[in-house]
Amino acid sequence: MRAQRLTVEAALPLVVDLDGTLIRSDLLIESFFAEIGGSPLAALALARAVPRGKAAIKHHLGTAALDVAKLPYDAAVLDVIAAARAEGRPVYLASASNAVLVEKVARHLGLFDGWFASDASVNLSGTAKADRLVATFGAGGFDYIGNHADDLPVWAKANRAVAVRLASAARRALVALAPEAVFLPETGQDLAARVRAWAKLLRVHQYAKNALVFVPLLMAHRFDGAAFLAAFLAFVAFSLCASSVYLINDLIDLEADRAHPTKRNRPLANGRVPLVEAMLAAPLLFVAALGVSLAVSAAFCGVLLAYFALTTAYSFSLKRKMLVDVVTLAALYTIRVVGGGVAVGAVLSDWLLAFSLFMFMSLALIKRYTELTSRLDRGLPSPTNRNYELSDLPIVASLAAAAGYNAVVVLALYLSSDAVTQLYSRPKLLWCVGPVILYWISRALLMAHRRMMHDDPIVFALRDRVSLVTAATVGILVLAAI
Repeated sequence: MRAQRLTVEAALPLVVDLDGTLIRSDLLIESFFAEIGGSPLAALALARAVPRGKAAIKHHLGTAALDVAKLPYDAAVLDVIAAARAEGRPVYLASASNAVLVEKVARHLGLFDGWFASDASVNLSGTAKADRLVATFGAGGFDYIGNHADDLPVWAKANRAVAVRLASAARRALVALAPEAVFLPETGQDLAARVRAWAKLLRVHQYAKNALVFVPLLMAHRFDGAAFLAAFLAFVAFSLCASSVYLINDLIDLEADRAHPTKRNRPLANGRVPLVEAMLAAPLLFVAALGVSLAVSAAFCGVLLAYFALTTAYSFSLKRKMLVDVVTLAALYTIRVVGGGVAVGAVLSDWLLAFSLFMFMSLALIKRYTELTSRLDRGLPSPTNRNYELSDLPIVASLAAAAGYNAVVVLALYLSSDAVTQLYSRPKLLWCVGPVILYWISRALLMAHRRMMHDDPIVFALRDRVSLVTAATVGILVLAAI
């Protein structure tokens, strides 16, 4: 129900802001990415609402299918609400978000006596919100909890100001405005916690995948300083670009991540990192990646742009298409190898590209297999953001094994070619690499079947002692063959 003007108050009402206060998120940003994530062409329809102002944009996005039950609600704010209700005080929700979404939140929590929200013509923020609350409760007739500098006009009219997660400049302004303002405790907001959250958000641990750019350098036996520097810059460029896309992917997948047993702990899904900060960081990382790539060469910059285009298409669309998603993932790994070759000026053999494609196809299928087994074991339904069924598990495992074994077949054919004798003084030693890789692929599949595999096989390999020994064995064999 909408809040009506109060004539008699038994106790001073408590008014609570929604975005960034009651929830560690922003419904406008969430609904925007939910809209374009489902269909990128939806941005064209949204563009027609832009000339009519922010209220019209919010109204357009108000129909986004957000599961308000899984939003990251702030425990400290919920405690304040519970205390106010225990004292017999009325509690109201006041938000600049659209009325449709605000009503959903209010009904879900069942803690509010009424709510205020934006509609198609009025953006209930700042002064507009302050005027609405004064018209309802009178100046000084309510306490208010907020989180942003936009709430300063509201705090100016409130009996008591309560703030949470307020930026430093806005905090100073609030203290000057209301010296007795109350600041709620903020868990996980110290520097170390924020660094850990950002490291997890940027997937720093995934940078190991970008070491693939060094493969062409090693295969071509280019060990000079200039080649190593070019490969290192390529590694940095791919890492920055990948982090940019990870941010975009997490913004699009907020709903799906919150429904996932482990991905719900991602920093954006659980509200540890503000959405607006992720939105700002994504283009900055991409521009930095372009700058580094241009320092390598224009040709390498072209490869990086192709990588960005393909991985962005994956985030918006291709990951929802059965088998197309794993082929795309394999291609993205292979593009890193291509990028390394372009960076150091090495000619890539067809054998290397074919081996890479089959090997990474196998890893991508193992990743999907692990995700499906995780849902099966937890009694969860088939994933909504992937076009796979739980009944597909045996086929996915078979395809993973076939792709991995085909990679070893390609390796064997390469070892039989004349190119090997030109590059290696002891090429027969390389035949020992095949059994080692067969062992690792077979073991990875068994570990996935036993539910002992990480969500990402690459992360598993970096943490698994047997995998590290296997990789070292392959490296020693290759060096010995040289």
